[in-house]
Amino acid sequence: MSKRFQLTPEQLALSEQRKAKKAKLSENFAPTKFDEPNSRILSRKWVQLPIAPGLDIGRCVKVLTWNLLAQCLVRRELFPTSDCLKAAQREHMIYNEILSPAADIMCLQEVDRLDKLLPVIERAGYSYTYAAGPGKKHGCLIAYNKEKFTKVNERVVRYDEEEIRSDGDDRARRGCSFRTKNIGSLLALKRNNVENNGIIVATTHLFWHPKYVALVLLDDPSQSTNSRYTYERASSRQAGILVREVVKFRNDIGHDGWPCLISGDFNFAPDDPAYSLLVGDQLLPTQENRLAPSRVVHFTVDPDVYHTTHAPAEEEEAGNDGEIDPDKIITNARPATPSDGLLTTAELADLYANPARSAYDEGLSKHRQTTKDLVVYCDRVNLEPFRRGANEPEWTSYTHYWKTVLGKIHDYIFILDPPNVHSIVTGFSQPPRTEDLDPGIPRKGVCGSDHVSLCAEIMM
Repeated sequence: MSKRFQLTPEQLALSEQRKAKKAKLSENFAPTKFDEPNSRILSRKWVQLPIAPGLDIGRCVKVLTWNLLAQCLVRRELFPTSDCLKAAQREHMIYNEILSPAADIMCLQEVDRLDKLLPVIERAGYSYTYAAGPGKKHGCLIAYNKEKFTKVNERVVRYDEEEIRSDGDDRARRGCSFRTKNIGSLLALKRNNVENNGIIVATTHLFWHPKYVALVLLDDPSQSTNSRYTYERASSRQAGILVREVVKFRNDIGHDGWPCLISGDFNFAPDDPAYSLLVGDQLLPTQENRLAPSRVVHFTVDPDVYHTTHAPAEEEEAGNDGEIDPDKIITNARPATPSDGLLTTAELADLYANPARSAYDEGLSKHRQTTKDLVVYCDRVNLEPFRRGANEPEWTSYTHYWKTVLGKIHDYIFILDPPNVHSIVTGFSQPPRTEDLDPGIPRKGVCGSDHVSLCAEIMM
């Protein structure tokens, strides 16, 4: 009678190791159990666009971008119509929103509470890179499906430190009007199992203030006047730097044939000069007029600027964590002089040497050819239908107070192709209607942030 085969101690140990590894893998990829009903969000229709036969759909990449609304920035007075401002009320809605589209790449802004978020995205099969400005308690996160992509390089762009010209002193070379601590996060992702094929991904949250209250000293320092300036959006400079640095990053690492995705909260609307510059449209006279009188220098750049010794309530209101809401009025600035090096309109145009395309502007434009009841940005704002940006979503942020500021279209997914490559938008998540968002978000059953997510599928 033959002896029954028995595993050696070494084989038993190896078997146990394999079982443990399999269990861990199963745990990591287990679907997130959302806490009902706190995870309920507005259902969004997916629009699949027709594509020409013969195209390689295997090249399609689904990318999501979303400003989560950092918990450290939540203020009751900013969201009087919201019924879900506590972290526990919002977090499962946030998890549902970012994971439901099954995006290949996620670009998230105002990310905090990492101890809660990171385990969720890791269990869903994503790797990630997180970056934040100095001293900030929230930042930008890029997550990617690790079965499809591998990170090969990364970089952080610190806008305050970037130079926009080679001559002059430090201040003039940077041409910076306000130290904002904003950053851009850049990532090079190689497609797994495809030789020398990948994507450059960038995300950012750019700076903006609705107004800039400047305390200006006259020739006689004993006399001063409070002058209110419409703030020249620092995001105009920052967005140009981001595009420049994305292209430079791609070329420096030897992947100049890879397409680029640039997405995030840009804090400017489709009729803003920065948007037109970014997509390669000629500036309108009205846009140039908006830029011309609005350049100022804050005391964070020029310490000699007279500033109050006691910050006004708007700047003091930072809560227990010291964060200041970025949409508050700021003070303590002076009009810029030529020696400050702030970009002229012509210099701004030169900074945007590589025009990009908007995935939603193109996708919604195609979809409107067969769907006439779809409302887009130009239906609500005085923007000519032929201008780029006219077909952006009607809203990407909708709150009680801020829904009328700049039309509240701040979020975009931009495509920047290398020469001889043309990426194609093949689908997108349909934006919510005004009646879906009224009277404002965040709101239970609708959205866990004051921004709505954008998700597009792009063949690239």
